[in-house]
Amino acid sequence: MVAYFSWSGNTEEMATYIQEQTGGDLYEIQPVTPYPEDYNECGDVALEERDNNARPEIQDLPADLFGYDTLFIGYPNWNADLPMPLYTFLEEYDLSGKTIIPFTTHGGSGFSRTIDTIAELEPDAQVEEDGLAISRNAVPDAEGEVTDWVSGLGI
Repeated sequence: MVAYFSWSGNTEEMATYIQEQTGGDLYEIQPVTPYPEDYNECGDVALEERDNNARPEIQDLPADLFGYDTLFIGYPNWNADLPMPLYTFLEEYDLSGKTIIPFTTHGGSGFSRTIDTIAELEPDAQVEEDGLAISRNAVPDAEGEVTDWVSGLGI
């Protein structure tokens, strides 16, 4: 499964590349209350959610993830952290014994501590350290890089 949250469309584009490469199911993590379309307003909401340790409700959560051994999980790096809908998603499921392969889009900070955060939220899952981080400006030209990365994972 390729599960992702995308605000601007960059992470969605990466998720689509991964899905095409793996043939896995695609699931968009969508909050019930959408984020503002304006970049600055969205940033303000995201900071407020982080400061309040919010867990935004997610639309149409899968009933379970038992049928998946490997989950690609994608997100934009917001303020050196996971977007709060990712916390909601990861806390909803026990992913013990599953392999989590993270991928992120960012404005210059790569993964920051987000891989460690995923490992803390899912301590009994195998969280791959060799995720893929691509600058938001490079996503439109990243299909080859994503394809090479997925091929190199050997799955």
